[in-house]
Amino acid sequence: MPPLHRLRNIGIISHIDAGKTTVTERILYYTGVSHKLGEVHDGEAVMDWMPQERERGITITAAATTCEWNQHHITIIDTPGHVDFAIEVERSLRVLDGAVAIFAAVEGVQPQSESVWRQADRYGVPRLAFINKMDRLGADHERVIDEIRDQLAATPLVLQLPWGTEEHFRGVIDLIEMRSLLWRGDDLGMTLEIGEIPAELDTQAQAQREVLVETVAEHDDALLEHYLSGEPVGAEQLRTAVRQATLAGAVVPVLLGSSLRNKGIQPLLDAVVAYLPSPADVPPMVGLDPRDGTEVTRANNVKEPLAALAFKVALDQGRRLTYLRLYSGHLEPGAAVLNSRTGTTERAARVLRMFANKRERLNQAGAGEIVAVAGLKDTTTGDTICDAAQPLQFEAITIPEPVVTLAVEPMTTADQSKLAFALEKLLAEDPTLRMTFDEERGQTVLSGMGELHLEVLIRRLKDEFNLEVNVGNPQVVYRESIRGEAEVHDRFEREIAGNIQFAEASLAVQPALNGSGLHFTSDVPENELPPDIVEAVEQGVRDAASSGVVQGYPVVDIRVTLRKAIYRSEDSTPLAFSILGGQLLRRALEAAQPVMLEPLMRLEVLVPEAFVGNVIGSLQMRRGIIESVDTQGQLQVLIALVPLAAMFGYTTELRSASQGRGTFTMDFARFAPVS
Repeated sequence: MPPLHRLRNIGIISHIDAGKTTVTERILYYTGVSHKLGEVHDGEAVMDWMPQERERGITITAAATTCEWNQHHITIIDTPGHVDFAIEVERSLRVLDGAVAIFAAVEGVQPQSESVWRQADRYGVPRLAFINKMDRLGADHERVIDEIRDQLAATPLVLQLPWGTEEHFRGVIDLIEMRSLLWRGDDLGMTLEIGEIPAELDTQAQAQREVLVETVAEHDDALLEHYLSGEPVGAEQLRTAVRQATLAGAVVPVLLGSSLRNKGIQPLLDAVVAYLPSPADVPPMVGLDPRDGTEVTRANNVKEPLAALAFKVALDQGRRLTYLRLYSGHLEPGAAVLNSRTGTTERAARVLRMFANKRERLNQAGAGEIVAVAGLKDTTTGDTICDAAQPLQFEAITIPEPVVTLAVEPMTTADQSKLAFALEKLLAEDPTLRMTFDEERGQTVLSGMGELHLEVLIRRLKDEFNLEVNVGNPQVVYRESIRGEAEVHDRFEREIAGNIQFAEASLAVQPALNGSGLHFTSDVPENELPPDIVEAVEQGVRDAASSGVVQGYPVVDIRVTLRKAIYRSEDSTPLAFSILGGQLLRRALEAAQPVMLEPLMRLEVLVPEAFVGNVIGSLQMRRGIIESVDTQGQLQVLIALVPLAAMFGYTTELRSASQGRGTFTMDFARFAPVS
């Protein structure tokens, strides 16, 4: 087990096509893990090992790998950039200590860039920024830095200046050491030439280093005092101050490069080691004791009892692997561990260090490491694995709600059980995938995060389980809510199994904030109604809210209040109040102007200026609302809100409207009333 201070657990995050996987491939090559440069466009990337990833040229599943750099052990998770696979970013950031955010030098901060940045903010993950594709026409790192500051509300700390621009990009000027770094390209970027700063860049470099020192000094009193005294600031002193400011989340160091042209990767690795946290820098993890709910703290070291979070379940050659982040203690093959959610004991048959889809067996893994474990049959995403004698449970991972459904059925009745088996495996692997069975049509209905998400799933059924299925058209997942307020009163009195069941109550409903779900409260004094009766009313309300009064979709964004209740000790029961709660809710919803809600998507379209009119007309035909049109290099960027129901088939339409030169991305914005 490596020492804690020499471990780095990092994620590569960005918008789709910013170059995450290419950066990771270069890292693997320069650290000696791979001996050939894998190219995404050739379908040879080590990290994109799934057949569909290689065909489509995108990352679908977060892949973990391990490498060594300057005597440091680095675990890297390359995450998807497509919004349909946002859960892969979410659960990866939950367990990582640091991240490298990739921005394309032409496109800059894009919608999914913002999404993954906010996810990292939520978990307090320190970041580096790497501005990639500096060799492309229209590359403008200064604009990207301004966007990081303005759109992401971060403080970019420029550590490098470009040496040359666009096709003349040769290397960078290192502002920490005040030297030039040059890649000639005749050995795939393996050799890095260190030299003096070119005379034409010296003045700019001196001025930019002053800005660098001043920015960091705002967060380091010792450096500020040293700087104000007029003494020169040394590289090591500056590097230490940058590290502390980065760990505190006060600044984001910015580096430059072109991963496809093999430039800028070695300094990025140096920055990962120098500025991103080790597990020793991470505060102790806090969980709850499942036995009594008291708070439990685990320090990041091997001497504490075992505590690990299962953040991903994957099928590898038909075998189930569970990815764990060990926060304390150590884990050995064959060890019996407790799943604190289920209360069951499982056995870790093998402990593995992953290299994308290849692996290495370990005799032991310790605190701070990310490993895969075979043998944990009932452990799912978000479960805590711990020492049975000292159990604890960490906070679960947030799982977004699906927005698109798809009906599937096997080609033959003989394949019905085979389909059920395959979907059971895939559901365990992907927590954003949901499955229900439509009794009327005899179809299995899958719910997912988008068309691509479900398309990939259907393809996996064929490739991995040799299963052909009939597929229905994608359908939108709707919701229901209310526009008005209502209060209803009723009583329930019935003989059930020879006993009178009595309940009487008043229930009020009113609209709540968008995205707030269903909020239940009781105005009845505690001394007038037993707690189990209030719980029964709430349970009846929530059960009824799962199927609304308009079209039977789940009801969201409402506030439900129990106003009054009459309780008779001799014949009032939780069952009676639960049934009444459901009946009252349905009556109240009918009286409160019920409304259907549909998912709205935020769309970003990149298109040449000549086709902007065509694209705007196309979006307006699809009930889209254009929010802005901006210029980005040689392209126009349209931001629009469009109902998801109107977006099926838009890829083909955009190609037609822009002669194949337009691209788009979209992510979920909110639910809104159907127009």
